[in-house]
Amino acid sequence: MTSSPSYLSLAISMLIISLSSSNLFDYYVTKWSRVGAAEAVAAIIPCSGHGRAYLEYGLVLNGHEPVCECNPCYSGSDCSKFSSHCAADAGSGDPYFMEPFWMRHAASSAVLVSGWYRMGYTYNDESYISQLLVNHIKKLHETVGNAVTDGRYIIFGGGSTQLLNAAVYALSSNNNSSDTPAKVVATAPYYPLYRTQTELFNSRDYRYEGDTSLWKNNTDNDTTFIEFVTSPTNPEGKLTKAVLEGPNVKTINDRAYYWPHFTPLPSSADDDLMLFTISKFTGHAGTRFGWAIIKDKGVYEKMLTYLDLTTVGVSREAQLRTLKILNVILEEGDGKEIFQFGYSTMRDRWIRLKQIISKSKRFSLQKLSPQYCTFFKRVRDPSPAYAWLKCEREEDKNCYEILKAAGINGHEGSTYSGDDRYVRLSLIRSQDDFDILINKLTNFLSSEAY
Repeated sequence: MTSSPSYLSLAISMLIISLSSSNLFDYYVTKWSRVGAAEAVAAIIPCSGHGRAYLEYGLVLNGHEPVCECNPCYSGSDCSKFSSHCAADAGSGDPYFMEPFWMRHAASSAVLVSGWYRMGYTYNDESYISQLLVNHIKKLHETVGNAVTDGRYIIFGGGSTQLLNAAVYALSSNNNSSDTPAKVVATAPYYPLYRTQTELFNSRDYRYEGDTSLWKNNTDNDTTFIEFVTSPTNPEGKLTKAVLEGPNVKTINDRAYYWPHFTPLPSSADDDLMLFTISKFTGHAGTRFGWAIIKDKGVYEKMLTYLDLTTVGVSREAQLRTLKILNVILEEGDGKEIFQFGYSTMRDRWIRLKQIISKSKRFSLQKLSPQYCTFFKRVRDPSPAYAWLKCEREEDKNCYEILKAAGINGHEGSTYSGDDRYVRLSLIRSQDDFDILINKLTNFLSSEAY
């Protein structure tokens, strides 16, 4: 016998009443609340202010108190022991600077995932993409004013990293000349993954061909050019536009840092293909979630095919966590709290760094000027994610080694296809990391004669 909807509704209601009367319902609610509270317990373990306790340690240790995971240069069970001989970590791009914001929002941003949560491959519409999350992303961009989404297609990837090659694949498959691979280019200094990822996949449809300057006056033939345009740039933090022009030039606009805490927003970006990532927006790099905003349906479908065949979509848990994070931000109405926090933090770090470097003739920083920001509705000071530090002395041909000898680990300029007189220093790590960097620089400069 087929059960009618009304019969099922009645049965569910009776089950809830039964569970409630037998205290089973309260039992499960209480049990789930206790499990959820474990996250809050982990969040309030102080670790001397120089580390953090994560929930998984409590789970692995069968209910024992989570242990502290210390910041670089700190150790001990409570992270209270500092090693002054430890090198400053200014290399990695882990966005721990956002951690204090989310610690303050530990309860509202927490996600409790049941063991039976979305065990299938797809959502009810047979897709790998949460339409609710798509709607939140569109609302986010409308609120912030950093990207046009009306009439556009949105797809998800494992961070923007996966979307980079998905975009190259989609654009190169439209190559007018089947015999000549599409030429993939970028303007130095640029994010190294553009080159290394393209070379790794070694496709017959596209090939990495170096800096855009090599091809600026040579784009009139039938060969397709795919230009990576990063704005603001990594590592310099400058707003840029495409260099190449012509009917066969296609662009992939990497907008990972196009958020109010890193750069002024002169307008809402309206590019054909734009990439964003949660890591540099909210700081959740470990969630591995990014999205592409695409104007052309054909490009969208090819990117979707690429993602379907390589990973069968982004994990449901990553989409759920991203949805929760965005909901916390959008519940404020205009998202100003997170952007004001991020901007103030990065601006203050930039000011401190500039004050120290300005006293030296041996080093210099990239030039960034205050600009009007449509989000804050005022002229705002620079707040870049990275310092692009230059060694000015003629004999200092490898700036990375100079800083390394002073106990500062950055990234070599050649990593970004730039000159090794430059070093990228990350400003987005934890406050401990930044303070150690400042102390190392201060001590180094004070020991030198200028």
